[in-house]
Amino acid sequence: MEQDSPVGSASADARAVDVQNLAAHVRARLPQLRDAEARVAQVLLDQGPELVRLSVSDVATMAHTAASSVVRACQRLGFRGYQEVKIAAAREVPRPRPTTPEGVDATSRALADTVQAAREVLDGLSTTVSPDHLRTAAEALHAASRVLVVGAGLSTAVATDAAYRLRALGCAVDAPTDPLTAEVAASLLPADAVCLAVSHTGATRTTVDAARRAHACGATVISLTSYARSPLTETSQCTLLAGGQDLTLGLEAVAGRLAHLVVVDALALTLLALRGSDAQQALARSAEVTAAHAY
Repeated sequence: MEQDSPVGSASADARAVDVQNLAAHVRARLPQLRDAEARVAQVLLDQGPELVRLSVSDVATMAHTAASSVVRACQRLGFRGYQEVKIAAAREVPRPRPTTPEGVDATSRALADTVQAAREVLDGLSTTVSPDHLRTAAEALHAASRVLVVGAGLSTAVATDAAYRLRALGCAVDAPTDPLTAEVAASLLPADAVCLAVSHTGATRTTVDAARRAHACGATVISLTSYARSPLTETSQCTLLAGGQDLTLGLEAVAGRLAHLVVVDALALTLLALRGSDAQQALARSAEVTAAHAY
């Protein structure tokens, strides 16, 4: 399987990008930007649909940089230039953020903020998740002799869910929870295996190390992450980009986990279609086992 081209780099062939959610697209690529380019990206996030009223010079002034840096930042984000960013912004309708009335307790505010963060990240999935990459991932899993699923910390729950669903579809799955065991398992994978690595940041050392060992064995590495550029995506042949940096009260991990679970469901459904009757039979046996453990 060929290595995917880097996501979010400056486009040499100046192809247009179809962005349905500008904020989600920018947030997923924000960590790869530095200095002036990062300031430009932040202005794009802050202004949102209001960008249609702003010139490239206006954005440059807000970002305390030159107009050329604005254009370069837009290209680093995958656009042909600032004009294409404005077109993406024009498609979006401003959505008022919910306000918490004065006197409302912290619990109600926490619930409202969490729901809002989740809503925003789910709305952005159609922009950040590539159907082509989802199909490629499902095809790799379908052809794999074995599947190793790795994840640590808050991503452990997503990795466990992915392993359960893949196993229910008839895949031979290993999902060790101990990071050392996961790394050993990765180092023993055959070349026709797949390592599905789940990491919100794409920088969790144990997950990246396991993915690198799987890659060294010739196995295909599929990453499920929230950031377009990270040590994990550099090791992956296929990246499922879901979530992105949510800037609301540090709730990115919560919203990112939810986005990753949705992608796991979409991946399972795609795999189900590929595996056909074999997957249906495996699901029937899984349902039989599950029913035996219910009152």
